[in-house]
Amino acid sequence: DWEAYKVPPTRTPVSERTTSVPNPVTFFQTVFSYVVDAPVTFVREWIERQQAKNKFYYYHQKFRRVPDLSECLEGDYLCFFEAEAQWRRDRMVDQEIVEIVRERLGACKQREGPNQFQNCAKEMELLAQVTKAYQDKYGDLGVHGNARTCLMKQKHRMMEERKAQANASQ
Repeated sequence: DWEAYKVPPTRTPVSERTTSVPNPVTFFQTVFSYVVDAPVTFVREWIERQQAKNKFYYYHQKFRRVPDLSECLEGDYLCFFEAEAQWRRDRMVDQEIVEIVRERLGACKQREGPNQFQNCAKEMELLAQVTKAYQDKYGDLGVHGNARTCLMKQKHRMMEERKAQANASQ
């Protein structure tokens, strides 16, 4: 409360201007404001208006699908590079899918408590399917896996399945 605790009056007298010469500080501040600050502010606001017209969301970037490594011609290094980049993006998407399904299962377990085994059976089955699919495609490639080794792994797996099918039919 300002009335209960009054501020004591200052002992310094208020100076009264006795000169007609303007203060140089205010002069320089005004000059700086008109010469430097105003044009910079105008240019920045103009750029922001232009950017507001054309919003670019970097996190919604969409890449076009490129041919698979098996569709590239021999010696087409640009196609190899694009297929490799596409494979890396696909692997990151598949990792995120596994992670999302795992998080959903964890949330279900947390929500259901002791009844988790009967009420979260669908989530457990989905996680098992997604994890198996990810392991079939990317498992045993290691940290330095690339599109070529993944394609070779897929080829070997298909050959083994054909052999097993041929042996089963005989």
